[in-house]
Amino acid sequence: MTTENGKVEIPPDYKDLLKSTALAHVATLGPEGEPQNNPVWFDWDGEHLKFSQTKTRQKYRNVGRDPRLALSIVDPENPYRYLEIRGEVAHIEEDPDLDFINAMAKKYLGQDKYPFHQPGDERVVVHIEPRHTTQMGA
Repeated sequence: MTTENGKVEIPPDYKDLLKSTALAHVATLGPEGEPQNNPVWFDWDGEHLKFSQTKTRQKYRNVGRDPRLALSIVDPENPYRYLEIRGEVAHIEEDPDLDFINAMAKKYLGQDKYPFHQPGDERVVVHIEPRHTTQMGA
């Protein structure tokens, strides 16, 4: 559903998935146009879906080259209910103090600090602007 200002609104019956601890499977386009897909922890701020990446990951390089992506979130209680969001990277923000990834560790693991941080990792937060949604199930 598109609002009058041109933004895509998440269907109300699927907003619960954006607050859940389900993983988002994010697909980007590689350097030869090949799809690259993997699950990520995510957050929703009411406007953008956000996920963390290190600067050495393929997904980070992919969205730097081509901001288009698609992601799907499957309901953990009903595998036949899902939300797909197609969108574009609105912006990428540095996360030098690991604030975002630590918040995701709290959400997904119940831990205050992200336990898998490696010295030298440079983290960023990728902000996605939804452009289209598809949903299935109820």
